[in-house]
Amino acid sequence: QVQLVESGGGLVQAGGSLRLSCAASGRTFTDFAIAWFRQAPGKERQFVATISGSGIIRYYADSVKGRFTISRNYAEKTAYLQMNSLEPEDTAIYYCAAGDWTSTSDDYDYWGQGTQVTVSS
Repeated sequence: QVQLVESGGGLVQAGGSLRLSCAASGRTFTDFAIAWFRQAPGKERQFVATISGSGIIRYYADSVKGRFTISRNYAEKTAYLQMNSLEPEDTAIYYCAAGDWTSTSDDYDYWGQGTQVTVSS
C-alpha cells in the first residue's frame, strides 16, 4: 500500500508559477514511479508527467514540456511538480499517482486526493 497526499495548489495569474507536492508513505519510496495527472471540468483525466523510481527517467506530456518539471526527494519521500509559465488551460485538479512508469492512468494503483490549480487570465 502507498498513501499519497498532495498539496500546493491554488490560484495564480497566467505566467505565474506553482509547486505541487506529493508526500508518500507506506512502501519503499524507490519501489514505484510517481506521476502527475490532471482533470479539468468536463474533460477526461490527462497525463502530465512521470518520474521513475530511481529518479533517472522523466517523461512529460507535450503540452507541459519545457514549462513543468517533475522531481522527487528521497529523504523527504516527496515528489514535486514545478509549474512555470502557467496558462489558463492548465486549470484542473492535479492528482499524483504511484505505480509503474507509464503515461497510462490504469497502470497506477495508488492515487492522492487531488489539489486544485486555477490559472486566471
